[in-house]
Amino acid sequence: MQKTWKAIMVAAALTGALVCPFTLAQAQEGGAPPPPAATQPGQPPARHPEIRRAIMALERARAHLKSAAHDFGGHREAALAATDEAIKQLKIALEYDKD
Repeated sequence: MQKTWKAIMVAAALTGALVCPFTLAQAQEGGAPPPPAATQPGQPPARHPEIRRAIMALERARAHLKSAAHDFGGHREAALAATDEAIKQLKIALEYDKD
């Protein structure tokens, strides 16, 4: 269990390091705000929007890592594995919260 949390924390840190520069650049350019919590008009907001956004951010970071021209000082494979594990665990967490 401790190994899982460590993997999630590593993936979250990598996601922040990879996504923040793009988010800041988009904000400076007047980019679009994050999507609303409700998926369609009239529907209640999705449960746990932060977790859902984290999954999307991790998936974007994973795509960036996978297509990058370099190996991030030898850490790309470990980062990909940690990101995959974090996505898997967050999706499992959402499944356990269904009513």
